[in-house]
Amino acid sequence: MISIDTGHNEPDYSISVDGIDKTGGIKKRLMSLTLTDNRGFEADQLDIEFDDADGKVELPRRGAKIAVSLGWKGAALIDKGTFTVDEIEHSGAPDKLTVRARSADFRETLNIRRDQSYHKTTIGGIIKTVAERNKLAPTLNKTMSDLTIDHIDQTNESDGNFITRLAKQYGAIAAVKNGNLLFIRQGQAKTASGKPIPAMTIIRGLGDGHQFSMADRGAYTGVVANWLNTRTTEKPVVKVKRKRKRKATTAAKPKEPEEKQGEYLIGTDENVLILRTTYASKNNAQRAAKSNWERIQRGVAKFSIQLAKGRADLYPEVPVKVFGFKKQIDEADWTLLTVTHSLSDDGFTTALELEVKIDDLDME
Repeated sequence: MISIDTGHNEPDYSISVDGIDKTGGIKKRLMSLTLTDNRGFEADQLDIEFDDADGKVELPRRGAKIAVSLGWKGAALIDKGTFTVDEIEHSGAPDKLTVRARSADFRETLNIRRDQSYHKTTIGGIIKTVAERNKLAPTLNKTMSDLTIDHIDQTNESDGNFITRLAKQYGAIAAVKNGNLLFIRQGQAKTASGKPIPAMTIIRGLGDGHQFSMADRGAYTGVVANWLNTRTTEKPVVKVKRKRKRKATTAAKPKEPEEKQGEYLIGTDENVLILRTTYASKNNAQRAAKSNWERIQRGVAKFSIQLAKGRADLYPEVPVKVFGFKKQIDEADWTLLTVTHSLSDDGFTTALELEVKIDDLDME
């Protein structure tokens, strides 16, 4: 059903079901294919529509494994992963079959509620424990792995929810990809091993349409986190706030003795977000305040663009530079949030959602 162009502009793909190549038969009936690659613990999603006007298409079983590769004729296809069928819909007339599959089977062990306490451990230790009981391989870099955790409880909570909560607290992304449990720093354009991800370049002429939006940076000027100080009945606070750049000629002021005040300050405290959780240590409070501030900053500017020619090589967390738009858009360092590949009679296109790249805030 997919219209065919000539030469190197012809889209190409391969699809196998439970290890058996079904590409030849599928090409005669494929109406559309949409693959959404999400960042974080949200499963990637595959939607395929088949023409069943003659009623001869067999319904796939729930739980079947679909492997997909996308690309263009004359070039190597790019593996987009394996998906588990969990929804089937048949409609008409004319009759068509819609199959929906996701990258991880969240119906099973990741959804089981558990009770467990983690004491005097590290992020790496927790991720390894959760990965092993879900038959996944833990994947995270040494810097993230070595972060210490005084104490955290998983109470009547699924592993999926627990790891997502842990990722939010530490400014990370948790995801299940191809049998791996990923836990990587958010918005830093690095692989799980800590290596920089090469930046992609997108020029305006490659897109059919775009949208840029900017939120009010002044909604919050900082973040406040509390930790429990066992030597006093008062709760000291950690604050992370917007830091205004200073000229190189301005001498830095001596650092205040932080322990006396129990504060960590960047910028001013005109309107701060106060975190409800009371953390077990000052270090935990610092990390929580910093990661929440980064999350606020990530929502400052967003950019989306529809690429007229599909790019199967793009995936979330890739750093992107764009050209041909407004100066502020071109000068920004963007990071991919969501990539949606679409294959239909209209050809092969890719829709991108991007955000401003986040730089590390110094722990002063």
